[in-house]
Amino acid sequence: MPHLKADPFDTSVISQHIYEGSPIRFRALPIDHDESELIGVHYGGEDFLLLLKKTPDAYMLKYEKISRPLDTNLLKRAIDDVAKRLELQVHASNLTQHEKRPKIASAYEKPIAFFEDLKDFGFPKVAVEVGFGSGRHLLYQAKRHPDTLFIGLEIHTPSAQQVLKQIALQGIENIWVVNYDARLFLEMLPSNLLERIYVHFPVPWDKKPHRRVIGKAFVNEALRTLKKEGVLELRTDSENYFRYALETFSALNRTRFTVRKNADIEVVSKYEARWRRMEKNIYDIHLFCEEESEAKEKIGEFNFDIVKYEKGIEARLPKAAQRFDDLFFHIERIYRIENEEAVLVRLSLGSCDRPEHKYLYLGKRDAGFFPNDPVKSRSNYEAYQRLLAMLNERR
Repeated sequence: MPHLKADPFDTSVISQHIYEGSPIRFRALPIDHDESELIGVHYGGEDFLLLLKKTPDAYMLKYEKISRPLDTNLLKRAIDDVAKRLELQVHASNLTQHEKRPKIASAYEKPIAFFEDLKDFGFPKVAVEVGFGSGRHLLYQAKRHPDTLFIGLEIHTPSAQQVLKQIALQGIENIWVVNYDARLFLEMLPSNLLERIYVHFPVPWDKKPHRRVIGKAFVNEALRTLKKEGVLELRTDSENYFRYALETFSALNRTRFTVRKNADIEVVSKYEARWRRMEKNIYDIHLFCEEESEAKEKIGEFNFDIVKYEKGIEARLPKAAQRFDDLFFHIERIYRIENEEAVLVRLSLGSCDRPEHKYLYLGKRDAGFFPNDPVKSRSNYEAYQRLLAMLNERR
């Protein structure tokens, strides 16, 4: 991903470039560890962080993964702009922009916040594909069913970018791409919306089963968001995953599902084609939604109006993870915002098996998550309430 290496320099000059018209908004210095600095930037309408990693021989300037936007060229331009403003002596980079390559169909890239209380999806039918990879199945289904909106979820950024390019090349208008965790995304959708949820060849996670997409919470959300007679479709080459899914589905109070082995489907990925040549078994389970669900629970706002920065609060924040039944929050790193009475806190929060990673800005005049709020899920909101209470107590 985009980065550059430069000669070591006096990083205090960063603060001299914080002024109107500059993309640099603040400099954040570590106070509880020896790791690198953060640079807050506003570029191309996006707020995000750049990471400045220091070694004795060279400094590396790159994107910070929690806050990074999906558009790689935007990141490259931002890093290059900051480097030029700071007059860095660059000796290696990968910031070349490939303008002749297909452009990302950015209109079809949807941030997670887009789905907050969204009711009109613009199509009579909606389907979701979880972890679309190369996008072959997603693109095929979208072209075959133009009356259906297909929402593709993919946490692997290069895969999401490639599918957005294919959308532009092929002129497809019924796909939205979301670069986010599917387990959290489903909690944003209205009840009884989806015709189908595809989960094709998810990562088996044999040594870390808690990281699997298929799980009790995900299945419950899938059944809530599916219409009556809608289908959750799992396809896997892992016998362990197949048996695990069977056990998960069978534990439901009311269950109807079908099982197939080595069934042909209309379009396969290059990996499935390879597995077929190797005579590897492919398993399908189709879980059917048998009843309508109640409307989605209303989640409150992430509001920090009652909490502001007070001198010394950083020393009073807990270092260990704070756990409450099936949810938690954990303050991982704290940064001091230079020339401000403020700190930037890196933290994780929410459900223990599907946490979110965020930054929290605590200033003298305002406070809030940076650059955007967590997903409005029950576990995230309850963890936020615990975090808010702790911050209020430690003032």
